[in-house]
This record gives sequence, structure tokens and C-alpha cells, in this order.
Amino acid sequence: MPITVNGVAISDAAIHAEIQHHPAPSRELAEYSATLALVARELLLQEAARLDIAGADEDTRITALIEREVQAPAPDEENCQRFFEANRQRFRSGDLFEVSHLLCVTPPGDAGARAEARARAESAIARLDDPGESFAELAAQLSDCPSKQAGGSLGQIGLGQTVPEFEQALFAMREGETSHQPVESRFGFHVIRLHRKIEGRPLDYDQVHDRIADYLREQGERQAISQYLSLLTSRADISGIALPGTDTSPAA
Repeated sequence: MPITVNGVAISDAAIHAEIQHHPAPSRELAEYSATLALVARELLLQEAARLDIAGADEDTRITALIEREVQAPAPDEENCQRFFEANRQRFRSGDLFEVSHLLCVTPPGDAGARAEARARAESAIARLDDPGESFAELAAQLSDCPSKQAGGSLGQIGLGQTVPEFEQALFAMREGETSHQPVESRFGFHVIRLHRKIEGRPLDYDQVHDRIADYLREQGERQAISQYLSLLTSRADISGIALPGTDTSPAA
């Protein structure tokens, strides 16, 4: 049965093109989500046409419609303060790690080169078992990273500043510890020394007020748009798809 919105058909080709924007655990759920998005888009375009809202393209007309018809209340100081008090654990400065590393670079697709790089990293770890061996001196000799000029020091780094494998290793390490095995990433093999971990501190309300206000404003706008779409849906003749809340809509 074709999917129509007030008599306008949503084509299979449009649905298949839209699916890429709707990752889901199954093809069925992705297709359903894509179809709902296209139904909503068609509803908005039809309403823009009914209200004689012009624009150079569809996105411009939809934006103009929403700006004209959808009003979301701005978050006030009381709401921002209440959200802060209820979510204090979310507002902390990020952890910092004072780190040095030794990197044995190797291309990801060369198995032989990667085996040789791993062996070099393992040899470096073995040498560091000797209390007389200096990490900084060894990094200066063996590392392929420009940080070798500083004895392998990366200074203080935060989350998101290095590759996930490196971060995962840091979280499992204690201060003063060197990685017991080479840490593999797309760059090659790292030998990591964690000098110090500086835990994030709670942030004051004044430091996060703008962030909270932006978040609540965005949430309010999303809710207002959802309510507006629900209103348009209730007025429309939509066939060929089970809308959310009906017994036949796909379950996650």
C-alpha cells in the first residue's frame, strides 16, 4: 500500500535515500524512521504552501514556517538553577592526564611492518623494567613522534585529544605506571607513562549557566516542534504507515 500524506505519495526511492540518515539496529527500524521523517517533512511543506510561505528551497520554507508558527518559551533563571541542582554530577571540568609516550610508527596495512614495530615497542618496555633506564632518554632515542624532542612528554592532555585506544589505556593505569604491553592504534604502537592524573572539579553555576540555558532552549524548541507536528498530523489524512503510538508501529 503506498504511503501518502493528504494524497501526496512518499516514493520508495525517497525512503531509500533517506535511510542513510537514520541508523538503527535493523533495516526495518531504519526504514520506518526514514519514512516518518519524510512524512513530517511533507506535512511541513504542505502547511508552508497553505500559508503562502515562500522560499528559495524546501529547507528555507520549512525554517520560515517553524519560525513563524512555533514558539518555545525561553528558559528562565529558575528553570536553569533547578536543572543545575538536579544534575550537578554532569558539570565538572574534564580529567587531565600528565603523560609521556614512545611511539613506534607503522602503516596500518603492512602486517610485517606492524609486527616489527610491536617488537620494538615490547623491547622498549623490557628496557624500562630496569630502574636505571630513563623513559625520557629512551623516548628521545627510539620514538617516532615529534614529542621525542621533549623526552616523549605530551604535557597535560584531556579526553578527546588522542585516539580512543590511548585514552582507554590511560584510564586503566595508575600514576607513575608504564603500560605493560604496547598500545596499538592506527598510528602504530605506543608505550605510555602516566605521570599524574588530575581529576576534574565541580563547576560553579555561573560557569555553566549559558550551557544550561542553551540546552533547555534546544529541548524546548524540539518539544514545541514535536507538538506542532502532532497537530498537523491530527489534521492530515495519512495512509500506508502506522504512526507512533499505534499497535502496529515497529518496536525497538
